[in-house]
Amino acid sequence: MRIPLHPQGWPFVAVAVVVNALLFYLLGWWGLLLLPVSLWVIAFFRDPERIAPAGAQRMVSPADGRLLPITQAEPPAELGLAPGLRPRLSIFMNVFNVHVNRSPARGRVVKLAYRPGKFFNASFDKASVHNERMSILLELDGPPDMAGQELVVVQIAGLVARRIYCPLKEGQSLDRGERFGMIRFGSRLDIYLPKGARIVAEPGAFVRAGKTVLAEFPVSG
Repeated sequence: MRIPLHPQGWPFVAVAVVVNALLFYLLGWWGLLLLPVSLWVIAFFRDPERIAPAGAQRMVSPADGRLLPITQAEPPAELGLAPGLRPRLSIFMNVFNVHVNRSPARGRVVKLAYRPGKFFNASFDKASVHNERMSILLELDGPPDMAGQELVVVQIAGLVARRIYCPLKEGQSLDRGERFGMIRFGSRLDIYLPKGARIVAEPGAFVRAGKTVLAEFPVSG
């Protein structure tokens, strides 16, 4: 059975396989004690195919994980947005979740802003403020009530995660559910919803990137 892997994972998988093979050569069957670690590395970088549910007005989860309590918060200051609180949905990814990130909606990347920071546990609210992060501002495309609205997605490093991968470029277009990066190893994704969006997901629920609907715009007519 073929396990689809994200390209970022191949160097880690290769190291794990070489180390296991060397230990097996030197120690015999005792060298297989680290085999579960190698299997976990493979599982961590898995990249399953996902098909977003129908409905251009629906915003899907950008990450696999647990939806934390929903709050009202200011988007990252480095994006230069007008002041004001926005609904913030936060997803905590543990080390066993799929870590490939996907765009919540169709739109254009207006601005990218990286900020170094600390590495608090990503399940804590202070991680959104103090941790290392990559902020992405999307101008949405879609139905009339949705087109032109601003959606903010923030990749946040966690206690173990030390590497945010985001190959996006300003001006680039993204489809709903399209891959846009990942974070190693255990982390958090924040989404700041645009005006008019209605939250449909429940805090505490397990959500899946590109599949679970987090919020939607009302359908006109």
